[in-house]
Amino acid sequence: MNRPEYLLECLSEECNEVGQRVSKALRFSLQEIQPGQPLNNAERIVEELRDVLAVTLILIEEGVLPNFDFVEDVGAIAKRLKIEKFMSISRETGALS
Repeated sequence: MNRPEYLLECLSEECNEVGQRVSKALRFSLQEIQPGQPLNNAERIVEELRDVLAVTLILIEEGVLPNFDFVEDVGAIAKRLKIEKFMSISRETGALS
């Protein structure tokens, strides 16, 4: 395994940790604080997202991933529109209240 592969593995791991923490928040609430933890689930999601961002920035700096604007990215804006569209469909079908 070389450095880019190692960093990509780190990115994969961090993304999985975001998913796990989101699942915990859905099961136990965003405000729940797990025994022995100082942060609630919402704060822990943010911590995991920071970890994803940190690894992503390293991958961009090293030229493994192309640079993009995290806030004004055209792809992110398009994804937001898609999410809103499909959320509307879910409301119409009764799957989302």
